[in-house]
Amino acid sequence: MQRKRRLVDAVRERIRVKHYSYRTEQAYLGWIRRFIGHHKGRHPREMSGPEVQAFLNHLATERKVAASTQNQALAAILFLYRDVLAVELPWLDDLVRAKRPEKLPVVLTRDEVARVLANLEGVHALIGGLLYGAGLRVTECLRLRVKDIDFGYGEITVRDGKGHKDRRTVLPQSMEAPLRTQLSRVKLLHEKDLEEHQPGVSLPFALARKYPQAPRQWPWQFVFPARKLCRSPYTGLPIRHHVMPDGIQRAVKRAVRAAGIAKPVSCHTLRHCFATHLLEAGYDIRTVQELLGHTDVSTTMIYTHVLNRGGRGVRSPLD
Repeated sequence: MQRKRRLVDAVRERIRVKHYSYRTEQAYLGWIRRFIGHHKGRHPREMSGPEVQAFLNHLATERKVAASTQNQALAAILFLYRDVLAVELPWLDDLVRAKRPEKLPVVLTRDEVARVLANLEGVHALIGGLLYGAGLRVTECLRLRVKDIDFGYGEITVRDGKGHKDRRTVLPQSMEAPLRTQLSRVKLLHEKDLEEHQPGVSLPFALARKYPQAPRQWPWQFVFPARKLCRSPYTGLPIRHHVMPDGIQRAVKRAVRAAGIAKPVSCHTLRHCFATHLLEAGYDIRTVQELLGHTDVSTTMIYTHVLNRGGRGVRSPLD
């Protein structure tokens, strides 16, 4: 048990040295624990490629996990061996890969999007508007800080997005007034925290050490702060984090039902709609790729299914 705890501590330390997010840390530790548990508590140094392959095959053939889930498990185990134990695994030639289904994204019409957004209220309406109007992922939106909103240039800067990349996207003009109102509320909460000598907002571990005063400074405050303080997983001190994604996810589900839409819609659907509607409006695919933060344009190409391909690009002979 002591040896296992030391291994977990080593993994956690290496993850933080590489500045991975706390969510990635929790996911990797979870998969490493499952890998060890699958092999009856054996230490990873006592195992190699065959045991890794057996675990991943178990996920694909018996657990029937999605391809993305198996890939995450593989990434966690490779991190353990390469970055923590400094062991190179042999290539997994007989690995059974979970099949990745080829699915087109669900996209709403402009009218359907308007109906969904009309059924969101308060902060949820503002978040929903940014998901659609700026093409943000949920976590990207919730992690926005005051300094990331540029009203002068009409831009939003997304920090440390998917793939640890920064990018700029459009700030919808219709969202400027609601955003300014939101920031005025956040300012009052921030001033209250300063009066009560609270430690401030959460920062990535390395930034908190580099800029010890930043958590209490206005530019670093979250645009969507949580109402209550929580404890930092790094220091144990009380901090103000951003709101959790569960609330907006539930709100969008309720709004979709209220709008009478019978499509499988989630928060991420609004990002799909952002890309698709821009392409429909005539914007070139490279511009959309940049706004979405896709590394490869082939990822963005999936949205062209609404233009001159597929069911919506063909006129039925019945008509």
